[in-house]
Amino acid sequence: MPDILKPADVKHVEQAVQWALTEGKTLEIAGGGTKRPIGRPTQVDLTLELSALTGVTLYEPEELVLSARAGTPLEEIETLVASKNQQLAFEPIHCGRILGSADERATIGGALATNLCGPRRMKAGAARDHLLGFTAVSGRAETFKSGGRVVKNVTGYDLSKLLAGSWGTLAVMTDVTLKTLPKPETEATVLIHGLPPEAAIQAMARAMNSGCDVSGAAHLPQEVVSLIPVAEVAQAATSVTAMRLEGFAPSVAHRRSTLKELASSFGELSILREQSSTRLWEAVRDAIPFAAQARDAELPLWRISVPASMGAALAARISAGAQVQMLFDWAGGLIWLALPPSEDAGAPLVSAAVAEFGGHATLMRAPAPVRAKVDVFWRGDAVLAALTRRIKEGFDPKGVLNPGRMWAGV
Repeated sequence: MPDILKPADVKHVEQAVQWALTEGKTLEIAGGGTKRPIGRPTQVDLTLELSALTGVTLYEPEELVLSARAGTPLEEIETLVASKNQQLAFEPIHCGRILGSADERATIGGALATNLCGPRRMKAGAARDHLLGFTAVSGRAETFKSGGRVVKNVTGYDLSKLLAGSWGTLAVMTDVTLKTLPKPETEATVLIHGLPPEAAIQAMARAMNSGCDVSGAAHLPQEVVSLIPVAEVAQAATSVTAMRLEGFAPSVAHRRSTLKELASSFGELSILREQSSTRLWEAVRDAIPFAAQARDAELPLWRISVPASMGAALAARISAGAQVQMLFDWAGGLIWLALPPSEDAGAPLVSAAVAEFGGHATLMRAPAPVRAKVDVFWRGDAVLAALTRRIKEGFDPKGVLNPGRMWAGV
């Protein structure tokens, strides 16, 4: 493990990056380190850990805006906004269960830098859509700001969209401002039993295209149903297709009746009420069926985004080449897929399927030697790869920040 630097403020971060530039050193950028097992293992000289940059610096619930230092624990922020009956609507993923790490160490900066978001993404948008502004230090040791503290901010370039999902390879975010949204009064989930993936995706598409305002749509094949920590689901003898409704109680009740009528032609239905519904969607968000405690922690785990209409076909193509277990989220547009242990984590099979059907794949879990050999993030075509390299050179020309974390040599 490299030596650790713990800056106390943005000026110290700038000085650390400047020192690394001067000395020809490289830095691993980390918050609580909970997502360190994702991505390629980096060979760096020092770790720049932001765990000392903590604290909520502004929270105005009536304005739906919150600012915090990047190292502030995600759990602290979620508890604070919940106390005001609000939420982070992008449902940040808690990766602890699938990675065997401590969720309480996860930070808001890490949640935004990785852009990992849960089931509500197809309605509320990704993490990057909730990041209003930030302060960061580039690989040039230059401190810069983007955005502000209002939702309708159109000043300058929208760098929030660029840094969210860059995994700390472009700049070190030190302070972030994001929007919060009211927490729904209640929720309910309509379940359809016994559908294969193709029919499930058709049912979810019909629900999403209706006026029911569905905020979550997932399909759990029979082999993973028993690993969901909700009795009404775990005891099902068939696959389960789930569709979530949120909002004011009268509205949820009305839309639930409409959705039941719409879905009745697909198969047997049942309803999950508020508490059970909440637990189900937390399990889907965090991919609990593939938790390290429930499965062999060495099983390669992929997170594949694809056009929803192509989800079943892509999954079938991979299933034809290997024994897999999977979970569909985002109405079929997100597939969590576990493959048998191998020297390449099934990367050629996954890459070929993504290239054929479109989308993006991330290897979320595999042993370090495997992650060092394969592309853990989908590269895309040559044009996209060249653009990625130019952006990296613009922000971090000397390759100081998280070198090789996403792609070898970038």
